Amino acid sequence: MTTIMIITTIMMAQMARPLVKASWGSQRLCGCNSGAALDCCFVGYPRMTVGTPIRLANLTLGYDRHPAVHHISGTFSAGSLTALVGPNGAGKSILIKALAGVLTSIDGQCVIDPSLRRAYLPQLTEIDRSFPTSVYDFVAMGLWSKSGSLHALPAFGAHRIADALTLVAPKDFDHQLIGALSGGQFQRALFARFMLKDAPIILIDEPFSAIDSATVDDLMQLVMRWHHEGRTIITVLHDLALVKTYFPKTLLLARDVIGWDDTHSVLTEDNLKLARQKIEAPDPHAPLCEHDA
Repeated sequence: MTTIMIITTIMMAQMARPLVKASWGSQRLCGCNSGAALDCCFVGYPRMTVGTPIRLANLTLGYDRHPAVHHISGTFSAGSLTALVGPNGAGKSILIKALAGVLTSIDGQCVIDPSLRRAYLPQLTEIDRSFPTSVYDFVAMGLWSKSGSLHALPAFGAHRIADALTLVAPKDFDHQLIGALSGGQFQRALFARFMLKDAPIILIDEPFSAIDSATVDDLMQLVMRWHHEGRTIITVLHDLALVKTYFPKTLLLARDVIGWDDTHSVLTEDNLKLARQKIEAPDPHAPLCEHDA
């Protein structure tokens, strides 16, 4: 992201600000108290309905043709909520990068419905927040897919930004500089910006590492709202208790697939032990992956 593009977006966001500042109140996530909270929180967000948005066929990933993830085949069904888990070094982040289109495969295929937009949120440590911009302007960048970086925000932009901030942020959060935020506060700003992308496929890499429990609870409510809308969500996680509580599907990875099914049938003691054993006994001389002729 260039400085010119960031400055341009900030200028456009300032132009789109409402004349009257939104009132954040003390609500957590949605200010609605009725049973229709899910609908009023996401006015204009249609329920996503597609067939099989993501299909993996013998997918192998790695760096410099040395495989880190081997021969994965399977599908993520439409509207599924899947946790991607495994020990450190299992290949979770490299797989979600491939799903996001950031990394190309060594072999096999990652087929994603071209009509569906993807929104990818990398780990906090991979995001540079040294640029001196406010939370409001940072969140406004989530509308780039609607306006482009060199065009004014759409007419509804200010309302969308205010709504997103209201869902995740405390009072007066929008004027703070992103560089001054705590890890939990910055993750809230990232989720607000992420929401504006309005993508049917959501890919999140370890969103809750080193984050306070209140923020985890709030942001998981938002993930569950996205799931209610029928979006396809894949999230890298380490907290297995959180996975068992919220995620119906789990892909357990240890360089290849240990299990990929309903969470209760995948996260067994035997599977978790096997995953640890595979990572603790790596092959430092793993051969290069070659394409079939």
